[in-house]
Amino acid sequence: MRGESDLPRGDRMSSENHVLSHLTFTSRVAKRAQYEALEFSLITRGVRVRNTSHANPADHEYLVTIRDGIPIACECPADDRYEGACKHRVGVAIRTPLLQAATDYSLVADGGVQIENNPENHADDSDTDQSADCDCSGLGGFPCWPCVRSGRRSLSEK
Repeated sequence: MRGESDLPRGDRMSSENHVLSHLTFTSRVAKRAQYEALEFSLITRGVRVRNTSHANPADHEYLVTIRDGIPIACECPADDRYEGACKHRVGVAIRTPLLQAATDYSLVADGGVQIENNPENHADDSDTDQSADCDCSGLGGFPCWPCVRSGRRSLSEK
Protein backbone atom coordinates (compact mmCIF):
# COMPACT_ATOMS: atom_id res chain seq x y z
CA MET A 1 0.00 0.00 0.00
CA ARG A 2 1.15 3.51 -0.68
CA GLY A 3 1.63 5.78 2.25
CA GLU A 4 -0.08 9.17 2.33
CA SER A 5 3.20 10.94 1.57
CA ASP A 6 3.52 8.87 -1.65
CA LEU A 7 0.24 10.16 -3.04
CA PRO A 8 0.15 13.08 -5.43
CA ARG A 9 -0.86 16.24 -3.61
CA GLY A 10 -4.40 16.29 -5.05
CA ASP A 11 -5.05 12.65 -4.06
CA ARG A 12 -4.27 12.99 -0.36
CA MET A 13 -7.13 12.48 2.03
CA SER A 14 -7.20 12.55 5.77
CA SER A 15 -6.62 9.14 7.28
CA GLU A 16 -9.91 9.23 9.19
CA ASN A 17 -11.80 9.53 5.88
CA HIS A 18 -10.08 6.61 4.16
CA VAL A 19 -11.96 3.30 4.14
CA LEU A 20 -8.94 1.48 5.63
CA SER A 21 -9.27 3.58 8.79
CA HIS A 22 -12.58 1.78 9.42
CA LEU A 23 -11.00 -1.69 9.25
CA THR A 24 -8.62 -3.45 11.61
CA PHE A 25 -6.20 -5.95 10.09
CA THR A 26 -2.69 -7.26 10.49
CA SER A 27 0.23 -6.36 8.23
CA ARG A 28 0.24 -10.01 7.08
CA VAL A 29 -3.37 -9.67 5.90
CA ALA A 30 -2.52 -6.39 4.12
CA LYS A 31 0.40 -7.99 2.30
CA ARG A 32 -1.67 -11.00 1.24
CA ALA A 33 -4.46 -8.72 0.00
CA GLN A 34 -1.89 -7.07 -2.27
CA TYR A 35 0.16 -9.98 -3.62
CA GLU A 36 -2.31 -12.87 -3.88
CA ALA A 37 -4.04 -13.23 -7.25
CA LEU A 38 -7.50 -11.98 -6.34
CA GLU A 39 -10.16 -11.53 -9.02
CA PHE A 40 -13.20 -9.34 -8.40
CA SER A 41 -16.73 -9.41 -9.82
CA LEU A 42 -19.44 -6.89 -9.01
CA ILE A 43 -22.77 -8.52 -8.19
CA THR A 44 -25.99 -7.13 -6.76
CA ARG A 45 -25.15 -8.25 -3.23
CA GLY A 46 -21.56 -6.90 -3.15
CA VAL A 47 -18.24 -8.02 -4.61
CA ARG A 48 -17.41 -11.63 -5.39
CA VAL A 49 -13.71 -12.26 -4.68
CA ARG A 50 -11.96 -15.29 -6.16
CA ASN A 51 -8.45 -16.27 -5.11
CA THR A 52 -6.81 -17.70 -8.23
CA SER A 53 -3.59 -18.40 -6.30
CA HIS A 54 -5.16 -21.73 -5.29
CA ALA A 55 -5.22 -24.89 -7.41
CA ASN A 56 -9.05 -24.86 -7.33
CA PRO A 57 -10.06 -21.18 -7.41
CA ALA A 58 -13.79 -22.03 -7.44
CA ASP A 59 -13.34 -23.43 -3.92
CA HIS A 60 -11.91 -20.08 -2.80
CA GLU A 61 -14.62 -17.67 -3.92
CA TYR A 62 -16.41 -15.49 -1.38
CA LEU A 63 -18.92 -12.66 -1.23
CA VAL A 64 -17.76 -9.41 0.38
CA THR A 65 -20.66 -7.27 1.58
CA ILE A 66 -20.25 -3.50 1.40
CA ARG A 67 -22.29 -1.04 3.43
CA ASP A 68 -21.80 2.74 3.34
CA GLY A 69 -18.63 2.29 1.29
CA ILE A 70 -16.98 -0.08 3.79
CA PRO A 71 -16.42 -3.83 3.26
CA ILE A 72 -18.21 -5.02 6.41
CA ALA A 73 -18.35 -8.80 5.98
CA CYS A 74 -17.00 -11.73 4.00
CA GLU A 75 -18.26 -15.31 3.67
CA CYS A 76 -14.75 -16.76 4.08
CA PRO A 77 -13.86 -18.84 7.15
CA ALA A 78 -11.09 -16.41 8.19
CA ASP A 79 -13.51 -13.51 8.55
CA ASP A 80 -15.47 -15.50 11.15
CA ARG A 81 -12.52 -17.15 12.83
CA TYR A 82 -10.10 -14.25 13.37
CA GLU A 83 -10.30 -10.72 14.74
CA GLY A 84 -10.21 -7.98 12.14
CA ALA A 85 -10.84 -7.90 8.43
CA CYS A 86 -9.85 -10.78 6.16
CA LYS A 87 -7.66 -10.41 3.04
CA HIS A 88 -10.75 -10.37 0.81
CA ARG A 89 -12.26 -7.35 2.62
CA VAL A 90 -8.91 -5.55 2.64
CA GLY A 91 -8.42 -6.47 -1.03
CA VAL A 92 -11.68 -4.73 -1.91
CA ALA A 93 -10.87 -1.73 0.33
CA ILE A 94 -7.45 -1.04 -1.23
CA ARG A 95 -8.83 -1.05 -4.76
CA THR A 96 -10.55 2.33 -4.80
CA PRO A 97 -12.07 2.08 -8.31
CA LEU A 98 -13.60 -1.29 -7.42
CA LEU A 99 -15.00 0.02 -4.14
CA GLN A 100 -16.42 3.08 -5.90
CA ALA A 101 -18.04 0.92 -8.58
CA ALA A 102 -19.59 -1.30 -5.91
CA THR A 103 -21.10 1.68 -4.09
CA ASP A 104 -22.02 3.87 -7.10
CA TYR A 105 -25.73 3.74 -7.80
CA SER A 106 -25.76 5.85 -10.96
CA LEU A 107 -27.40 4.90 -14.25
CA VAL A 108 -25.31 3.08 -16.79
CA ALA A 109 -23.86 5.16 -19.64
CA ASP A 110 -26.01 3.55 -22.34
CA GLY A 111 -29.22 4.79 -20.71
CA GLY A 112 -29.89 1.46 -19.03
CA VAL A 113 -31.79 0.93 -15.83
CA GLN A 114 -30.25 1.30 -12.41
CA ILE A 115 -30.13 -2.00 -10.53
CA GLU A 116 -31.43 -2.33 -7.02
CA ASN A 117 -28.52 -2.77 -4.64
CA ASN A 118 -30.17 -3.92 -1.44
CA PRO A 119 -28.51 -7.13 -0.16
CA GLU A 120 -31.17 -7.77 2.47
CA ASN A 121 -33.91 -8.08 -0.14
CA HIS A 122 -32.16 -10.58 -2.37
CA ALA A 123 -32.43 -14.31 -1.94
CA ASP A 124 -29.49 -16.41 -3.06
CA ASP A 125 -29.21 -15.01 -6.57
CA SER A 126 -26.25 -16.97 -7.86
CA ASP A 127 -28.36 -18.09 -10.86
CA THR A 128 -29.20 -14.45 -11.59
CA ASP A 129 -25.52 -13.51 -11.27
CA GLN A 130 -24.60 -16.25 -13.74
CA SER A 131 -27.01 -14.97 -16.38
CA ALA A 132 -25.45 -11.50 -16.23
CA ASP A 133 -22.27 -12.69 -17.94
CA CYS A 134 -23.41 -16.05 -19.36
CA ASP A 135 -23.92 -16.42 -23.10
CA CYS A 136 -24.27 -20.23 -23.12
CA SER A 137 -27.90 -20.22 -24.27
CA GLY A 138 -26.97 -18.87 -27.69
CA LEU A 139 -24.07 -21.26 -28.31
CA GLY A 140 -25.93 -24.50 -29.04
CA GLY A 141 -24.79 -26.33 -25.91
CA PHE A 142 -21.22 -25.04 -26.03
CA PRO A 143 -20.18 -23.19 -22.85
CA CYS A 144 -19.29 -19.50 -23.01
CA TRP A 145 -15.87 -18.31 -21.84
CA PRO A 146 -17.09 -16.60 -18.60
CA CYS A 147 -18.66 -19.91 -17.48
CA VAL A 148 -15.54 -21.93 -18.36
CA ARG A 149 -13.22 -19.43 -16.68
CA SER A 150 -15.32 -19.33 -13.50
CA GLY A 151 -15.61 -23.12 -13.31
CA ARG A 152 -19.41 -23.14 -13.70
CA ARG A 153 -19.05 -25.23 -16.90
CA SER A 154 -16.24 -27.15 -18.49
CA LEU A 155 -15.18 -27.78 -22.05
CA SER A 156 -16.15 -31.35 -22.85
CA GLU A 157 -14.32 -33.28 -25.52
CA LYS A 158 -16.92 -34.78 -27.86
